[in-house]
Amino acid sequence: MTLPPGARYSIGIDTGGTYTDAAVVEMSSRLVVATAKALTTKGNLSIGVAEALSLALAGVAPADVALVSLSTTLATNAIVEGHGSAIGVILIGFDDGMAKRAEIEAALPGARILRCDGGHDHAGRETRELDVAAVSRFLDDTAAVVDAYAVAAHWSVRNASHEERARELIAATGRPVSLSSDLAHALDAPRRALTAALNARIVHRIALLIEAVRDAMAGHGVAAPLLVVKGDGTLASAAAVALRPVETILSGPAASVIGARFLSGLDDLVVSDVGGTTTDIAVVERGWPRLDRHGAMVGGRRTLVRAIDVRTFGLGGDSEVVSQGAGRVVLSAGRVAPLSLLAARHPGVLDTMRRALADPTGESHADRFVLRPFGQRDEPGVAGLSQTELGILDSVREGPAPLARIASSPSRQRMLRRLVEAGALIVAAFTPSDAAHILGMQGQWSREGAVLGALLLERRIRMARPRGDEETDAAARRFAEEVLDAAVRKSGRVLIESLAGGPPEGEVGDGIVEAAVSGEGRFRHLSVNLRPAAPLVAVGGPAPILYPELGRRLGCEIVLPPHGEVANAVGAAVGVVKAQAIVDISSEGGLYRVHGGGTPVTVDDPTRALALATDLARERALELAAERGGGRDRHVDVHVDRVDLPGLGGDAALIAATIVAECWAPPA
Repeated sequence: MTLPPGARYSIGIDTGGTYTDAAVVEMSSRLVVATAKALTTKGNLSIGVAEALSLALAGVAPADVALVSLSTTLATNAIVEGHGSAIGVILIGFDDGMAKRAEIEAALPGARILRCDGGHDHAGRETRELDVAAVSRFLDDTAAVVDAYAVAAHWSVRNASHEERARELIAATGRPVSLSSDLAHALDAPRRALTAALNARIVHRIALLIEAVRDAMAGHGVAAPLLVVKGDGTLASAAAVALRPVETILSGPAASVIGARFLSGLDDLVVSDVGGTTTDIAVVERGWPRLDRHGAMVGGRRTLVRAIDVRTFGLGGDSEVVSQGAGRVVLSAGRVAPLSLLAARHPGVLDTMRRALADPTGESHADRFVLRPFGQRDEPGVAGLSQTELGILDSVREGPAPLARIASSPSRQRMLRRLVEAGALIVAAFTPSDAAHILGMQGQWSREGAVLGALLLERRIRMARPRGDEETDAAARRFAEEVLDAAVRKSGRVLIESLAGGPPEGEVGDGIVEAAVSGEGRFRHLSVNLRPAAPLVAVGGPAPILYPELGRRLGCEIVLPPHGEVANAVGAAVGVVKAQAIVDISSEGGLYRVHGGGTPVTVDDPTRALALATDLARERALELAAERGGGRDRHVDVHVDRVDLPGLGGDAALIAATIVAECWAPPA
């Protein structure tokens, strides 16, 4: 595409499990003018980001880039995988039950925790004086072992003065600090504490990623602002996200949903984003994704992070194909590297697979390989490795090796599993992506690697007889068709489960769902028709392979928008900045307290209290939008949720109120 002179561009970048995607959007026409893909380098995300940025900039003058926006899985993955900084947590006014409900010790083993006196009541009145001496001693005791701190105080959303005093003390240590009242407005102090602790845990990691992206931008002469996608699909400046990285939980799925809505032009839709590792399903209503009103789940624990309501399933183009009884093929939740990709990167494995296929008594698992992660340049930083584990790493230093030779005993299999979970090694095996290569639906990697892998896997799980050359391709195609049928069926099941709010129950429920996803449309004496109530927009690389057939079976409208393979990056490029400010009003004895952060303001007139609270919320929302990278064209919506005495009219009936101001703005 010829790019017009003087145009201004937004570049969106998304780091997924398999690929790092980039999209270039011309800002005035809102057209996608270029896309790019690079392999994600799990050990160092910045490598893949820099490569994707370089590809995206082909044909674009760096001076014409007005914005770079990043969506990232880093926060979610770091929390789930237990990575991050050593933290200290200060719980002010927490009793035993509150501390237990916070689950900080279980979620973050090794965190140093202080419980001390302090806190306020529901009206924002101090119940106990903050124990400054205890906080100071804790900071002295942990100075050498803690990288970041989190602070949560009882009722701090009604009066944050004790959290703010603790922040002043921590500032002297030079360590970053996360306050629960900065991150969430909910009264649930234990969950606020957990959210703050998780934020502190990943501050350093997100800061390193942001620094690496900025270095990559500088290396290409791009001086544009850098923004990051949050879990609710909106943008915030990199500087703001560096302080509140927990808000990027579900950043990647959120960007995909925004991108799907933009590319399809629909306001009401179901989005299915199929990546290499997972399928994410969400609902968009009236132009915006439905949010999880309970707060985002991550690592099996509920946070107070505002994020899209998304159901995530371990199903993608790189799901491993395994057997389930009598040689029936199914897809596991685990991600592996496709054999077609392996053979394209390491052609020597083709000879290894040919020899294994020619040997009727060949080694077990000849269709699976072990290797270092693609793009890994440094030694993996995994602590406490045994000599045997170090030997396993060394055995694949020069290239992939058959899994059977690496994991030749149960103990070595356990060691290999640990190294894979730590990201030091990956496994290559047969996947739906390989099946698509065999059937001509994909072609970027090695078809021969996929064919050999299919024949070896079929022989392993079904004891298939050796075939002559003229039969091998037909046999591989039949096997590939079975694999894609299994992938379509599973895609239909996860879609129905998501939209129904849970898995089918019992034999009847399972039979009805199976009748729908198989395309038979009949269960016993019933005709079955299960389809989404809105158009299904399918995005992600594998979507064109799976969803046309799923649409035929379910009898539903399937939309495969242009550039859907990089919908996540498009969503990052076209996002908006949004800031929310919440101010509460409580009353007692004819007085009204306005809780807008810090010490509450007390007034004796309900109308004045409402006006003051509304002004505070509006002003704070505008300030936050500016801090988070919003431009001048800002729009503020204010909603007042009142609790009134029955039988009275006007503001005299006011008991309590919550004022929510939301400011929307394009990036500056």
